[in-house]
This record gives sequence, structure tokens and C-alpha cells, in this order.
Amino acid sequence: MAIELLAMTRHRIWAIALAALALALALAACGEKSEDTSGASEGFSLTLDFYPNPDHAGIYMAQKLGYFEEAGLDLSIETPSDPAAPIKQVAAGRSDLAISYEPEVALAREEGLDVVAVAALVDRPLTSMIWLKSSGIKGIGSLEGKTIATAGIPYQDAFLKTILARVKLTPDDVKAVNVGFGLLPALLGGSAQAMLGGFSNVEGVDLRERGKAPVVTPVDRLGVPTYDELVLVARRQSLEEDPEKFRLFLAALERGTKAAVAQPGAATQAITEANPDLEPKLTAAEVKATLPLLGGEGGKRPYGYMDPGEWATFAGWMRDNGLIESLPDPSELLDNGYLPSGEIPE
Repeated sequence: MAIELLAMTRHRIWAIALAALALALALAACGEKSEDTSGASEGFSLTLDFYPNPDHAGIYMAQKLGYFEEAGLDLSIETPSDPAAPIKQVAAGRSDLAISYEPEVALAREEGLDVVAVAALVDRPLTSMIWLKSSGIKGIGSLEGKTIATAGIPYQDAFLKTILARVKLTPDDVKAVNVGFGLLPALLGGSAQAMLGGFSNVEGVDLRERGKAPVVTPVDRLGVPTYDELVLVARRQSLEEDPEKFRLFLAALERGTKAAVAQPGAATQAITEANPDLEPKLTAAEVKATLPLLGGEGGKRPYGYMDPGEWATFAGWMRDNGLIESLPDPSELLDNGYLPSGEIPE
């Protein structure tokens, strides 16, 4: 299944000019940093999944505080013009790391791409079913005959099928409309009574800040197996050639994430400096909702840990829903061996 089908993975309604953003990123790179005491730095490239946003708080906080420099890494952060590009950039050796999604890792493996997840940035689903209290919808069963806005992503179409099956409905019992990036306008404008694909920490927060009283339910509470929403992906060959630089990056990122959690105001500033097109008040609310999601189940797991059992279950769900043909072993998809803690839960 072509990775291009996932080009609309991130559901944001931000009108951002690429040229302006490139300038903003260049200016942010010149911001506040601690002194570099590590001597010569090694170049290291990270490709984001989308424009800088609260999901990247730990990254930009670590950059702002100079943690990557202290680790001996000269970090360059790239923003893709095509959301399908990051995992391909890594597979081709043009980027050291990329932010991607667990389902995409399994799809990439199916296509034979030489990539593996090395850390979870967000270790639970953010993708949610969302409707407004004013809609009168009382639960999934109430969606029969309703219009549901989607982004048209194949694996999220399978989410919808699984969610509806719990209440003995099928996709034919609802009207699913592919609106691309227009999830919020469809819901707010009344052309859809619910939407599937918005993130709990972004669209859910946006609606709450507008006073719309949203009902936000992540898909793993609706029958879809849990999965890691955001993961860091590397090329296996690159990991074998220079494993230490990946360990150094993840250790610096853990420091940056802890700093962001401790200083949410500074984390918000780091994000808005990297992307001046973000609205500060809304971004602050989104950062507040996001930071608790970045620490490995509230500290119950080592930072960045990916549960092989959960990955196996989710891969089985993907196979059963026709998204992949073969069932991969978790070791083909993830490697916890580069995490800074070195701890692997039993």
C-alpha cells in the first residue's frame, strides 16, 4: 500500500506559508542556547511530521536550551512540504530521524523500506472521534444516519469500521465524507455531525477553547487496539553504522521534554518562536494538554519506550483489516535499544 495514501495524516487547519516558516526556523535556531562545551559537533538531521506544533515541545525546548549541542550534535530540523515525505527521507538516508506514526511504520515495512521506530514521542492514540454536545449524539450508536467527516486515510477508515462494529453498525449505516484538512470547518459549519481523525490535544482543545463543549474520545477507547501515535523512525543501516549519535539525540530529547514539562510557558514560547503563525493563547492551551502525553505514561515507562506486545496486537489488527498482508514480528518494526534509560520493562 503506497505511503502516498497517508499524505493527509496530520489534521491541522493552519494556513502557513512555507517560505515564512523557513525564515522563522532559521531565526529560532539563533535563539537562546547554553554554551557549547562539547567541541566539534556532528551534523544530525530531523524531519518533522508537520509544521512545528505542541507535539514537538520537547524537541524545541531541547534545542532552545542547547541540549543537542551539549550532546555534540549540530541539529537541523526540516519541515516537510509533503507529510508523506519524512519516512521516505529516512529510508533514502537523506535524514537521520523522522517523526512518523506506528501505522506508517508497518506500511513502510510492507513496502520493504529499511526503517525502524526507535522511540515513541507520544505513546498512545491522539486520533479521536469528536462531536459537539449540542449535536444531541449520546454515543456511537447515535451515529446511525449521521454524517462523519474524515480525512480519507485508509487505516482511519478501518478505525471507523471497528468503532461502528462494536454497536453492530457498518460504514453503510453512516455517511462518511472525506474532507481532507477540513475537519473542523465541517463540524463547526454543520455539514458533519461528527468527525474522525482530529487529535485530542489539538482539535479537541481548539473546540474547547471556542466554547463548543466537544465530546472527544480517543480511538483506543472505542475498540481500536492502542498504538503509539507519534514515533521517531531511523534507517537500520544508519543505526548500525553510528548507534551512539542516536542515543545522544534521544538522551538530549528526554532532557528537553522534562524541561518542557517543568516549564510549560517556556515550552510554548519555544514552539511559537519556531512557528510564529501559531496563535499564542491557543498554543498555550494545546501545550498544556500535550505535555502530559510526552513522558511515557506519566513516568510509568522509560522515556520513549514502545511496548512490543502492543505493537504485535496492532499489527494483527492491521492485517485483519486488510491494511497489510503479512504479520510482522515487533522486532521488524521497533527497537528500544537506543533509549536513554537503557531500561526495558518486564
